[in-house]
Amino acid sequence: MTLKGKVAIVTGAARGIGHACTVRLAHEGAKVILADKDEEGGQRAAEDLVGAGHEARFVSCDVSERLDVMNLMAALLEEHERVDILVNNAGILDDAQFLDLDVEEFDRVLGVNLRGSFLVGQAVARQMVKQVDAGDPPGAVINMASVNAFYALPDHITYSISKAGIQSLTKGMALSLASYGIRVNAIGPGSIMTPMLAAVAKDEKARRKVLSRTPLGRFGRPEEIAAIVAFLASEEASYITGETIYADGGRLPLNYVVEVSD
Repeated sequence: MTLKGKVAIVTGAARGIGHACTVRLAHEGAKVILADKDEEGGQRAAEDLVGAGHEARFVSCDVSERLDVMNLMAALLEEHERVDILVNNAGILDDAQFLDLDVEEFDRVLGVNLRGSFLVGQAVARQMVKQVDAGDPPGAVINMASVNAFYALPDHITYSISKAGIQSLTKGMALSLASYGIRVNAIGPGSIMTPMLAAVAKDEKARRKVLSRTPLGRFGRPEEIAAIVAFLASEEASYITGETIYADGGRLPLNYVVEVSD
């Protein structure tokens, strides 16, 4: 277990990639704080981990709200008195063309995806710096970006903007925290089979469209993203900071479409 005894926070932990990250980090020996607005799903996920013999606690948190983030940190320090790993995963999707996009929806998506990553990232980093100053080993932050930081979507414009912002946030955090030894990296998933993508997978035309831009010819699995999170959180990635690792089935370098098998 490469993360034995470490304390991790995972936001957006109730389902999808976030849930997979909590399972993998717990399997690697970490004590996990699960943060999510979905109280029923988050509590159930934490109970499943505890039932499997892991140490886990759910904390209800809207990452776009500063008070919620402060309460999350208070719950963390009450439980463990430290934090070693942050997975900034909480995110939502807009669904409107540019001309129809309401400013309220624009603010809502940026609030969760980008403001939330900043608020939680800053709060956790301040605690990590205190720990380093006290002589403890530095921690690691993993932000969840996306291939859509590069590839714009006409009906998910704010989502794309937020993920590009997270990439820039990752670089800025990495440079700011490097002198403390705290590493900050991001992951840019491609098309991962999560509840957010379930509707696409059920629509044959949409499924073929997605796979036509995916050289490996399949959707990714949340567990594959969680494996990268575990690596970036570990000492095996001790010389990596300010980077984004793309797990996208080969989409990023593609400048054409591929044939899709039935």
